[in-house]
Amino acid sequence: MLTALDTGVKGGVWFSLIDKVHKRRNLQASFAKVKDNDGAAGVDHVTVTMYEQRLEANLDYLTAALREGTYRPQAIRRTYIPKADGTQRPLGIPTVQDRVVQGALKHVLEPIFERDFAANSYGFRPGRGCRDALRLVDKLLKEGYRYIVDADLKSYFDTIPHERLMERLRVKVADSRVLSLVEAFLKQGIMEDLKEWTPTDGAPQGAVLSPLLSNIYLDPLDHEMAAKGYALIRYADDFVILCRSEAEAQQALAEVQRWVAEAGLTLHPDKTRIVDIETAGFDFLGYHFCKHKGQHRHWVRKTSAQKLKQALRRKTKRKNGRSMDAIIKSINLTLRGWFGYFKHSYKTTFSTVDAWVRGRLRSILRKRQKKRGRGRGSDHQRWPNAYFADRGLFSLVTAHRKACQSLLRVNH
Repeated sequence: MLTALDTGVKGGVWFSLIDKVHKRRNLQASFAKVKDNDGAAGVDHVTVTMYEQRLEANLDYLTAALREGTYRPQAIRRTYIPKADGTQRPLGIPTVQDRVVQGALKHVLEPIFERDFAANSYGFRPGRGCRDALRLVDKLLKEGYRYIVDADLKSYFDTIPHERLMERLRVKVADSRVLSLVEAFLKQGIMEDLKEWTPTDGAPQGAVLSPLLSNIYLDPLDHEMAAKGYALIRYADDFVILCRSEAEAQQALAEVQRWVAEAGLTLHPDKTRIVDIETAGFDFLGYHFCKHKGQHRHWVRKTSAQKLKQALRRKTKRKNGRSMDAIIKSINLTLRGWFGYFKHSYKTTFSTVDAWVRGRLRSILRKRQKKRGRGRGSDHQRWPNAYFADRGLFSLVTAHRKACQSLLRVNH
């Protein structure tokens, strides 16, 4: 298959792929990734650990069922996760077995489509990520791109038209069993509150295959905009178009509106706009980009900071019965992960979050001395910043300072 990817296949269409999907090594590699990601059980209540206990027998079954065309996905368990703005995002949890099959299917389909994906697409692609997209946005702003089309696809994952998506798959894949398997995953039932229903559109968020399918559907937009000279930068369903003039931005928005309508999708009317970076800012991938004192800056987006605080609040409740060392160890995991992504934000962000975290910890200590209220005033002397530093509390300010020093050494 790798050789064929380099030399090409006749007509650019793949006719025999199901044997590669059910190949034992492929299924084993897929399960390894499912195990690494862990995740909750699906509607069958089978956990990753339970599935692994009978792994060889489970893989024997999958090999036979996929080879004979008898495999049928089970329903997806629908749950919801809170968003920073107070709303909830629907999440679909397939069974462990379905996750293994989807992963094996992805291993086969991804190389076929990945090689032709547009260069300006960064989401859910090998060797690419948020940081690459953010760097390019920052670079173009500094090069003088002033007007930004800030686009928002309304409920994208839930509204991808199934038949049109299948048409895009058929351009390169002619194996009917593979196509039927993809379609079966698109149409698998969704279980919510003991009621099951079958979706007519969309690719469920949380399914292994959905990110690849979402990229396949939007790839023509990437290529069309690039061919017309527009600097579109996309991460999954989140994209911006950077332009040098307002007229160019207006034309780019019109092109996107036309393409989106033809593709059976919808732009959010309240969240899609044109921004002049000289007078306003825009959000992209957790950052807020703006012009501040004549310089291009990017800050942590308000909702991103709120999301961090939500996570930390759960770990720093005043009635927390764990030792301070255990609490600090737990919140350090959250802080380090957050810093790894937002370390390029403006420096004032970090001191604010550090102070807020220490305030939460002082409130816990205050509660343990049977005192009411939040930690403030004299509590700063009773438990100074050094008290928490000595216990290993991760400091965003210190980490940012070290990162800047490392960058200076590299540049010199």
